[in-house]
Amino acid sequence: MSEITQLITTLKRELKRQGKTYRDVGAALGLSEPSVKRLFATEQFTLERLLEVCTLLGLTLAELTQEAGQRHQRIHTLSAAQERELVSDLRLLLVSVCALNHWTMEQMLQVYRLSEADCVQQLVRLDRLALITLLPGNRIRLNVARDFDWLPDGPIRRYFREQGMPDFIDSGFRASSESLDFVHGMLTESARAKLQAELRQLRARFAQLHEESLAAPLPQRRGTGLLLALREWEPSAFAALRR
Repeated sequence: MSEITQLITTLKRELKRQGKTYRDVGAALGLSEPSVKRLFATEQFTLERLLEVCTLLGLTLAELTQEAGQRHQRIHTLSAAQERELVSDLRLLLVSVCALNHWTMEQMLQVYRLSEADCVQQLVRLDRLALITLLPGNRIRLNVARDFDWLPDGPIRRYFREQGMPDFIDSGFRASSESLDFVHGMLTESARAKLQAELRQLRARFAQLHEESLAAPLPQRRGTGLLLALREWEPSAFAALRR
């Protein structure tokens, strides 16, 4: 991928993240929407045009270049020590979850009882943990890869099992937007492998829909949990009756 292609790809991704359209770009650049589409399709950007789009997005050209160059260096997991620090402070964990969901600092302050000083302090800690880069104006750049995940048996997963999961399933799941299903059967190893592959695809689809939803204003987005679990299992009461 050429450098200009990397820059344009990064611009497209940032436009989508901020919920801006080609029409918005056209209004800022004094161009029609079809002209903007051709501009992105042909990648015939002058330096002046790049700067104009960067200004629209609240980025400097240096920040755009850095963002484009770091995509392949994004982190995929944190260390156990980093995860322990996250779960040791509820406010830090809250701000990290908001940041991972592409909230701005202003949106965090509007929704939660956080002072600006406290929020900045937590963002600085996340910057030190390398989860984000805190940019001028308290803007947030995520440093995680699209397939970022928590450690398999790390502090975050344990925190979820002990505190998050009981809270999550403590619901009647009666709303039309909710569902709770449980099935049990006897599968071969090959059948279980196929099912695991389909669950991985579902998780990938969830991540894709999450990214697509970022274009919508925050009030139109709802925190949504999806719990996927698959294991060889027999109720302990059944197992106690085995010969």
